[in-house]
Amino acid sequence: MIRLYKIPLNLNTVFICTAKVVVCLANGEWYSYSKLVTVKFHPLPRQRLKLTMKTITTHPMYVGSSPTAHRYAPKSTLVDGFHRQLNYLRLSVTDFCNFRCDYCLPNGYTANGGKRPDNELSLNEINTLVQGFAELGTSKIRLTGGEPSIRSDLTDIIALTKSHGIATVAVSSNGYKLGKHLSAWHTAGLNQLNLSIDSFDPMLFKQITGFDMLPTLLGDIDTLLDSTDIRLKINGILKADTAFDNLLSALDYAKTRPVTYRFIEFMQTSDNGKLFFAEHTNVSRIRDYLLERGWVAQVRASDAGPATEYCHDDYVGKIGIIEPYATHFCDSCNRLRVSSQGKVHLCLFDKASYDVREFLASGDVTGLKRAVQNLMPIKPEHHHLHEQNSGLMNNLSMIGG
Repeated sequence: MIRLYKIPLNLNTVFICTAKVVVCLANGEWYSYSKLVTVKFHPLPRQRLKLTMKTITTHPMYVGSSPTAHRYAPKSTLVDGFHRQLNYLRLSVTDFCNFRCDYCLPNGYTANGGKRPDNELSLNEINTLVQGFAELGTSKIRLTGGEPSIRSDLTDIIALTKSHGIATVAVSSNGYKLGKHLSAWHTAGLNQLNLSIDSFDPMLFKQITGFDMLPTLLGDIDTLLDSTDIRLKINGILKADTAFDNLLSALDYAKTRPVTYRFIEFMQTSDNGKLFFAEHTNVSRIRDYLLERGWVAQVRASDAGPATEYCHDDYVGKIGIIEPYATHFCDSCNRLRVSSQGKVHLCLFDKASYDVREFLASGDVTGLKRAVQNLMPIKPEHHHLHEQNSGLMNNLSMIGG
């Protein structure tokens, strides 16, 4: 439940002039974070309105800011059998990762003899893929791995993705090459970066990842915040034995920095069962701590991921929570995934994948679009993690988590 101020007007004929953020529900109702807004009836003069607070429970179909707030966000033509609009693509550009995170690849990358695969999608194939999804109404594409910065052409991939009119181009990374490539990624059009930092303690970070580089990574993050407009989110896996310490560290870090630190509930895969049962803990302990101290949940944007983000007047940054075991976690799913071998995954934990590489290799955008649209009726309603069934997902590096 989120408290907003209802705008009692038909915004087909009204232009919002001053509201910083407005949201729209599927039923056409509009809300503002601001108690006072200036509106304009065409062709009448502007009017100042005092709004009434109302609690909403429905996920919004649009979140935006004026002066374009009166327009709906672009609609995706990809709609599944449960009426969910799929406007967000997660594209894995490699399975390979150089880190050895204990919850994902504790023994390092062992597939393909430990070597990076030689059958990853080429730049031309990725171009066809992005063009097809752009024409299907995709507004956000996240480039994932493995570790995407392992690819020397990641900057080119970012640039071509942006060239197709994708509104938000994002990358998920462990940050190993952030300092080296930050400027190039920014110039290429990167809008958002998600980094993995499971602990702010240097020794524990090294223990988890196998790399002693936390001070360097934090320095590179400060450079990003000082020199670019890239939106930064930091992800950490929630573990029972470090949850509270990491929360306090995240709160301290977000106090003066415009970042969102997100706690991700530990997810079981076929490779991490022993650690999962030892370390899994309910995210409610994080949420309760925040709510008891005045943090407020925010409305998610239409192309956002599954996190619930919380803000506080005394903090520049935000705290987020991703809880895949929550009852209604999949209700608002807006994502499709494509692997680095050109296979569509309708769900992160699905037991099947669907090969579209023949269309990518031949540059057949029309065939690709038709194939993807034909998959919409069979996208599953939800995952089966509660049944200890992670589908094809042996580890989270396979298709980007």
